[in-house]
Amino acid sequence: MIRQPVSSSNIRSIGYNSVTNTLEIEFHSGGVYQYFGVPESIYEDLMHAPSHGSYFHRYIKERFRWTKVE
Repeated sequence: MIRQPVSSSNIRSIGYNSVTNTLEIEFHSGGVYQYFGVPESIYEDLMHAPSHGSYFHRYIKERFRWTKVE
């Protein structure tokens, strides 16, 4: 999945697959995680949020099934 770099103290890059509704996030700590069943509207809101990290913690982290891919 192609990820776009973002300006965040916590998140390095974000990608999204609209066919599978899979969100992929690379953290500055080195991990890459995929979150499943994420609506495209959540992805769009995340990309436009003033703080990507705060939005992630509030609306994504504990709400979607995930796996570590790297």
